[in-house]
Amino acid sequence: MKEKLRVLVADDDESIRGILTQVLEEDGYALTTATSGEEALELFRKSPFPLLITDIRMGGMSGIELLENVRKTHPETEVIIITSYASLETAIVALRAGAYDYLLKPFEELDLLNSVVNRAAEKIRLTRDNRYLVEQLRKKNEELESMNDLLRNLASQDGLTGLFNHRHFHECLSAELSRSGRHHHSFTLVFLDVDNFTNYNDLNGHLSGDTVLRDIGKILKNSLRGSDISARYGGEEFVILLPETSKQDGKFVAEKIRGLIESFPFHGREKQPLQKITVSAGVAAFPEDGKDSTALLDYADKALYRAKDKGKNTVCTQP
Repeated sequence: MKEKLRVLVADDDESIRGILTQVLEEDGYALTTATSGEEALELFRKSPFPLLITDIRMGGMSGIELLENVRKTHPETEVIIITSYASLETAIVALRAGAYDYLLKPFEELDLLNSVVNRAAEKIRLTRDNRYLVEQLRKKNEELESMNDLLRNLASQDGLTGLFNHRHFHECLSAELSRSGRHHHSFTLVFLDVDNFTNYNDLNGHLSGDTVLRDIGKILKNSLRGSDISARYGGEEFVILLPETSKQDGKFVAEKIRGLIESFPFHGREKQPLQKITVSAGVAAFPEDGKDSTALLDYADKALYRAKDKGKNTVCTQP
């Protein structure tokens, strides 16, 4: 059942109030009446009405004053002014003050009364519908933006560790090469590889191996600055991009992370050759070790293999 539109009628003439009540209730409106502008304003303040019909001349507060008070707090309320031929000029003033329309009394043509009120009611309904549609559109846009953010994150994140993935890392590396080259700044690249990871998986299972990789991802997230980039490069290999960082400072960061991983209580670590989970790391710096992504990655990769050759669980800065 459609909700009846609430209408407030303010007029100090009982006969006018009676006519409006009879005609508009027959048309399906929910009528409330007031005998003065002051009473109408008090009723409105308690429970605002979408449509107000008020005589322009009443004892005390005039219809224009009532209109101005109502429009201050509820500009969406539509107001119809009742006037006589003798005060038609003041009706024009009311329209300029924001009234929707006016009615001339005495009401010789009730169809005209119905028409004016129904047009105002239709405008109110259309405004409400439009507001509802705008709100729904806003919510849909927020949901769409949220989904787009999720998709962007999924496209750039590694599903297992929550770190950035291989593709996104290369985008970040390319951007950092451009930025650092333009401003003549240095940055450091660190390759990390989990030592004896195949052995760990064989003895503890791949699910435990996945847990190790996730835990290493958390260690990297918690150990780096907000401006640093950490990514899962593939398998058990990780890469870190440290902007505005010298090679010496980059090695210090790599050593810190190596130590944190070495001391972390991974499940099943006692079965490893060193009775703990460890990583080897290779460090390369821009521009001294390479001025493009291929040269830098190759340098860091060779430094990593040198760390492996030296017995693992170490950090190397030279191939």
